[in-house]
Parts: sequence; C-alpha cells; structure tokens
Amino acid sequence: MATLMIIVVAAILILLLGVSLIGVSLVRMRQPDVVGERLKQYTERALTLEELELQQPFHERVLVPAAKSILATLGKYGPKQSAERLRLNLQMAGNPGGITPLMFVGLRVVLALVLGVIISVLTSRTMELPQALLYSAVGFALGYMLPVMWLGRRIAARKKAITKALPDALDLLCISVEAGLAFDLALQRVADKWDDELSREFRRVLKDMQLGRSRREALKDLADRTGVDDVQTFTAAVIQADQLGVSMSKILRIQSDQMRVRRRQRAEELAQQAPIKMLFPMVFLIFPALFVVILGPAVPRIFSSFSGL
Repeated sequence: MATLMIIVVAAILILLLGVSLIGVSLVRMRQPDVVGERLKQYTERALTLEELELQQPFHERVLVPAAKSILATLGKYGPKQSAERLRLNLQMAGNPGGITPLMFVGLRVVLALVLGVIISVLTSRTMELPQALLYSAVGFALGYMLPVMWLGRRIAARKKAITKALPDALDLLCISVEAGLAFDLALQRVADKWDDELSREFRRVLKDMQLGRSRREALKDLADRTGVDDVQTFTAAVIQADQLGVSMSKILRIQSDQMRVRRRQRAEELAQQAPIKMLFPMVFLIFPALFVVILGPAVPRIFSSFSGL
C-alpha cells in the first residue's frame, strides 16, 4: 500500500513538472527575440519595390488605382471649368483622398449618371412619362451637385478648424521664438505639438523650405492653401518682418494678441446670435405646445358657450 502511494505521488509530481515545463516554453516562445530581430536587420535582404507593393491590401493595389483612373478618364469628357479654381478648392479642402480636378469632375459625372438612372428606373414604373422625366432630371442635377456641396462643407469645416487652432499655435510659436529658437525650429515645434489641419500645413511649409523654396514662397502658398483670413494676416506679417529685418518675436507677440482678441470677438458674436437662432425653435416647436397646455382646457367651454347661444 505504501509503495502504491509513492508511485501515485511520483506520477503526480512528474505530471506537474511536465505541465510547468510546457508553460515556461510557451511563455518564452511568445516573448520577442530581440537579438534575432537585430540580426535580421543585417542578414536579411531588402525587399524589392514589387514585393513591397504586393504586401499592401488588394483594394489599395487594384481597386483604388482603378477607380481613380476611371474617374480621371470620365473627367476628360465632363463639362469644362476652371481647373485652377477647382485645384485651389481641393487644396483648401485638404486634398481628400488625393483627388485631382479631373477626378473630381469624373466623380460628378458618375454620381449624376448613377442617381439619374436609379431615379429613372424607380419612377418609370409608377409615374407617367412627364413626371418621370422631371424626377430623372432632378436626380441628374442632384447627383452632379452633391460633390460640390460636399466639397464646400469640407472647406468650411477645415477653415473653422484652422481658425480655432491658430491662436494656440501662435502662442506656442511666440513663446518658442522668445525663448531663443529660430523661426523654423519654432515652427517645427508647433508642428510636432499637435496633429490637426494647421500643424499639417506647418509641416508642409517646412518640407517646402527643406526642398529649396524660400520662406516667403512657402508662407504665401500656406495662405493660398488655407484660404483663412487670419492665416493670410499672419503670413503677411511674418514675410514683412523677414524682409524689413524687424524682430520676429515682437511681430509674433502682436499677432498672438490680435488672434486672441479676434477669438474673443467671435465668441461674443456667436453669443449675440444665439437669441435669434433660438427664436425659430421656440415659435414653431415650444410655443404651440404651451398654447395647447394652457388654452386646451378652455376650448370645450368656449364651444359650449357658443353652442348655447
């Protein structure tokens, strides 16, 4: 009996030892091999351009380029308009999706055809021919105008975001220059601090200057790309200070103070507009409900008094 107990205990200990060894091996397998990763950087060959392209998802390699090519082809047959103006509008919108002017025109044509055909198919079975043609024309026009409306809303949203972020960015830029940094390094510090539309534009300005463009040209392009009045004022002041040799810290301090004043004025303007904006919901939504609650019980008495006469 004692021998049997010893054998059972030994088997349990051996089983526990095996399970623990397996667990330790699994944990070590999950841990990254730091030495192996470092050796791979020197022993493995560099991937070719074709291999790097094949590593991308299918939609990025095939679908997106094919769609862009189709839109660009259709854009050639679309109505001609000012390509420079459209390019500037796309820049002010932040170049969403890398859309070119030709692709944008092609997108308008595609949406017009798709929406017009869908509405034509739906209305041809249930309506008469004149009404069906009218709704189809509305569908074509709506599909053609939807990209323009979307682009306008995106431009407005981007301008609002840049205007909102500019005072804080100028404060940090002014502090950095007053602390002894050069203007370019201070601009880089602001670009690294946040990740918004304004900081991306600052990064593009720095890249343009690194590629050999002058500060004046890069800042002028910044003002044209954003289309924001405050940014145009800021860039004009910096360009003038750079040309005349004025202290950059003083110019930035003045611009920072002015931007804070303008932000306060915009907030006061919105506060003054609030009562007017609240008037329409109150008249059409709140007052009718109050009238029903207050005058509702009196309506039956008024009708009964008139019926008694």
